[in-house]
Amino acid sequence: MTTPLRILLLEDSIEDAELIQELLEADHFVCEVTRVQTRAEFLAALEDGGFDLVLSDYKLPSFDGLSALKLTLNAHPDLPFIFVSGFGEEIAIEALTSGATDYVLKTRLSRLVPSVQRALREARERAERKKAEEALRRSEMHLAEAERLSHTGSFGWNVTSGELFWSNQMYRILGYDRATKSTVELMFQRIHPEDSARVQETLDRGVQDGTDLDFENRFLLPDGSVKYVHVVALAVRDESMNLEYVGTVMDVTASKRAEEALRQAQAELAHVTRVTTMGELTASIAHEVNQPLAAVIANANASLRWLAAATPNLDEAREALLRIVRDGKRASDVIGSIRALVQKIDTEKVRLDINQTVQDVVLLMQNESVRKGVALRMDLAADVPPVLGDRIQLQQVILNLVMNGIEAMDTVTDRPRDLLIRSCEHESNQLLVAVQDSGVGIDSHDLEKIFDTFYTTKPQGMGMGLAISRSIVENHGGRLWAVPNDGPGATFQFTLDVGSKEWRSSDD
Repeated sequence: MTTPLRILLLEDSIEDAELIQELLEADHFVCEVTRVQTRAEFLAALEDGGFDLVLSDYKLPSFDGLSALKLTLNAHPDLPFIFVSGFGEEIAIEALTSGATDYVLKTRLSRLVPSVQRALREARERAERKKAEEALRRSEMHLAEAERLSHTGSFGWNVTSGELFWSNQMYRILGYDRATKSTVELMFQRIHPEDSARVQETLDRGVQDGTDLDFENRFLLPDGSVKYVHVVALAVRDESMNLEYVGTVMDVTASKRAEEALRQAQAELAHVTRVTTMGELTASIAHEVNQPLAAVIANANASLRWLAAATPNLDEAREALLRIVRDGKRASDVIGSIRALVQKIDTEKVRLDINQTVQDVVLLMQNESVRKGVALRMDLAADVPPVLGDRIQLQQVILNLVMNGIEAMDTVTDRPRDLLIRSCEHESNQLLVAVQDSGVGIDSHDLEKIFDTFYTTKPQGMGMGLAISRSIVENHGGRLWAVPNDGPGATFQFTLDVGSKEWRSSDD
């Protein structure tokens, strides 16, 4: 069903009104015409609204078309207004400059239908354009609000011309006034000096290869504060095949500070756990230190005797002194290892030999394993590549796993209590360390839960050791997990990245 064309017709001649309607309907318009003759009638009709078109004579006995045009433009500025009059062209020019859509002479009514068609088409296009503009305005408003709430700015960068566009939020993130012209140089003024070279290298490589960008860096603000941002940009080509980038910059300062606070909290907790562990090993550590110290005293007395003889036995004294040096160094190594473990120091990842790290832990645990009747053995692969890690943190992981393995065999009486620590290369660019016990094993239900914070199967356990160990290993880019043995007991093992061959062969 065709929607009728609703026309407000300002015309005092019934004959002309009927002729106009007949012309339109002859061209398949379905017309719904409201004819008025006076100002009051015209105003009332405008207020009722709902019209698609106004057709008006230029001059009426008590009203005129120009006045009607002004009223229409004030009330409905987008409503098409066409004069249909018998007055000449000079009047037409005045009407058109006053804002009329068209002017059709009654002596040339053949122009009426094309004029109406054009007026309706233009009105429809204006309405669609306004709707699109409003949608765009609302979209931009929503985008700006979303950027504000998510602390994200957007940008466009034409690499060839150097043109750079920033959204309002970008200016706020970088600490610039909106009136400042955005440039790449302006952005680099805010980049932290320690990040500037890396960002420039990333941009140059992306532009050269035509690849997307994804990096993080710090910005310095005028007040001296630092912002962390995450930049993501998509490489696109315009019609001229120039390289362009469109992307977003997200302010991740809050999350970075939260990560740092979490890291510090984890470090504090790890330190507490290390100190607690050392407390549990007090008796064993005391014995481990007392043995070389007792040997030092014995050898010192022997040296005095050899030197006090009528004929001093220098060879025997020299041997005794060498044993003093050896035992003193052994005691010093034990104390140094303990001191390192209980000190609260910042994380420092350096190149280290994982086998030596294992041996340092075994030195601390040797007496504890003897006291618990555990045979502690090592099977360390020769020439394993170095890893990049924090020595104290990785010692803590190994120490936790060894202590857990020893405790898992406390109730074992029908078989040897064996604990084996292995190291080997694992898959590509990875190293594996495994601690295998012959204890009571792990229920399949507990295999993953044992790594949860505060989950423990020990009556006096805190449920922190394995959770901290997994966090440390994952912070080193590795993985920690447990598997049941084919026979009795379980194996806890973790992997670490060993880096590229270039890294391994480079100088310290």
